[in-house]
Amino acid sequence: MRPPSPRAAHLPPLPATADLVVVGAGIVGLAHALEAHARGHSVLVVERDPRPDGASARRSGHVAVTTQDAATLSCALASRERWLKLGREAGFWVKDTGAVVVARSEDELAVLDDLVAARDGDALLLDAAQATQRAGLAGPHEDVVGGAFLPLDLRVEPRDALRALAAALDSRPRADVAWSTTALTFEAGTGRTLVRTSRGEVVARRVLVAVGPDLDRFFPEEAARAGLRPDVRQVLQVATPGRRHDAAGPAVLGGTCLLRDAATAHSPALADVRERLRTSAPELLDAGVHLAFTPHGDTLLLGEARRTDADRRDDAGLDRDPERSEAADTLLLREAEALLGQPVEVRRRWSVPDLAVPRPRRGPFAGTPFVVTDPAPGVTTVTVADGLGTTTALGLAAKVVDGLL
Repeated sequence: MRPPSPRAAHLPPLPATADLVVVGAGIVGLAHALEAHARGHSVLVVERDPRPDGASARRSGHVAVTTQDAATLSCALASRERWLKLGREAGFWVKDTGAVVVARSEDELAVLDDLVAARDGDALLLDAAQATQRAGLAGPHEDVVGGAFLPLDLRVEPRDALRALAAALDSRPRADVAWSTTALTFEAGTGRTLVRTSRGEVVARRVLVAVGPDLDRFFPEEAARAGLRPDVRQVLQVATPGRRHDAAGPAVLGGTCLLRDAATAHSPALADVRERLRTSAPELLDAGVHLAFTPHGDTLLLGEARRTDADRRDDAGLDRDPERSEAADTLLLREAEALLGQPVEVRRRWSVPDLAVPRPRRGPFAGTPFVVTDPAPGVTTVTVADGLGTTTALGLAAKVVDGLL
């Protein structure tokens, strides 16, 4: 499953034509290519990098099904079944580990109580001892008041999964994945689009651009019209000296994650959580800390946060490639150590490019993190914001491809 050499002289030629040319081999692009090919269409995926290295590959691999809502929940549920099926077929690791949300205050527990009631059997309220045990925390943990178990959630190893999916697609008839290949321009013709790439030209019936935070490099007006705002999230890989974690254990979420999840937005108690943090720990709101960790080998992937107001250069928000914020890392470590009940050692640090999108929009995807546009004849763009590509893309693809070819 090793991608081809990035040296153009050793790369195979591109097909002259394809029913669908997909730009971007992240999970959104691969999901649409797989869906189109399953319906009998020829596909070509072009990716500028020599291997998976974008936002999809840098995330924790938590498929957060239960905390979605409405149309996003529908896509997440469909993605869940697709992930499990593709894992069996392509041979990558995916497991229904579930997720544990740990409440460390009564207002957080009240939000979880509302979530459990709304999910009608797809979430389980936990007492303090159960939450501590399921999350694998060092006990006794006096500030844990309870939690919730979300059994529908999955975990995947994102880089391995993307490589396996790309390799499986590339091995099929009338399907190609071209690494180290940059899409340059799209020229509309009569019922066809000429795609110019760094390795030659391809004639496509349809083109789908799935490049995430780089959408404005191709279609800046579409990105601006949709209100897409670049964001960068910071992630840490940490070790817990003297402790090992179950590599197949659940994702563990702290109470600050309740502030971002669509399914908890309906809880009246969420305002109490936000007000408590505003008065007692405003720095967590400032840095957008969404405390979560997943076990990977003998380490934990810990995230996520962004630059604080004091780190930003202006009022426009985060730029595309900001300097790393030490203040955000410090907050992540502080909150993780409080939840885990012990100090941690940082092994690696990296950032994940992301996008935020205003939810009150018009059209079929209003109220969702999905932005689907047709900026030119024969060209469709698909963007999943708020870090939800891994959770929703495989389900979203079926809806988009329905109207594409």
